[in-house]
Amino acid sequence: MRLRVLLMSVVCHILAFSAAAGSKAMAQVDTVSVPATCVVSPMRVTVVLPEQYFEKNDTARYPVVYLLNGYGGDYSSWVTIRPDLDRLASQYGMIFVCPDGRDSWYWDSPVDPEMQMESFIIKELVPYIDSSYRTRAEAAGRAVTGLSMGGHGGLWLGMRHSDVFGSAGSTSGGVNIIPFPSKWKMAKRLGEYESNKERWEQHTVINLVPALKPGQINIIFDCGCDDFFAGKNEELHQALLKHGIPHDYISRPGNHTQKYWNNSILYQLMYFNERFSGR
Repeated sequence: MRLRVLLMSVVCHILAFSAAAGSKAMAQVDTVSVPATCVVSPMRVTVVLPEQYFEKNDTARYPVVYLLNGYGGDYSSWVTIRPDLDRLASQYGMIFVCPDGRDSWYWDSPVDPEMQMESFIIKELVPYIDSSYRTRAEAAGRAVTGLSMGGHGGLWLGMRHSDVFGSAGSTSGGVNIIPFPSKWKMAKRLGEYESNKERWEQHTVINLVPALKPGQINIIFDCGCDDFFAGKNEELHQALLKHGIPHDYISRPGNHTQKYWNNSILYQLMYFNERFSGR
């Protein structure tokens, strides 16, 4: 009899534990379709919500990091590079938003009216995210970064829209496009370089530096020493120093690879977390 009571007690405790574990809040990775007028609609976007977001009676608002993919990638690229994005979202209490870059270089194309990606992100995506989720809907609660083409996009959008993004980053970014006039569909977005040199000069990150003011935006960028963009990132670092623009710049061993980005994004998330906390 005592054995039966003991066994029933153990079973009850196991069931109670299982129910509690089953009700524990979990992070969520969704793919949503965002209506668009600046690009061909709809836009598929990955949204990663931290587990805290789903805790009972939680009314907190969360900072958002916009993660931009590189050339040839899409809205799923960052989930492939970091399959634990949900864990990182929960670790830092952040929301991640990954739009489909569509090989746009994140410009408003002067030659393709259906590829106004900059306007889409600023005028449509950010408002959509703020209206659909409990975000910190202010520049101090937003960051934007990305890899390669997306690194160019992170700094391009951040430097041009510091009223929207308080922090911006780049990893292995194409921060100066001028030496690569025949690469990565850029001519399709800007027109051929030889007949549009001024336009190309106006659409590269490094040429935005002279217009920046110290403290206008928090900047972090990095590039592997063996990356074909390494020299251009060093030039950006020197340009920022010349104009007195505070920034974090990291050069470490590595190439233009998923292995490098898998590691480098961790440093940027730590940086953004500090800035979101006001430090």
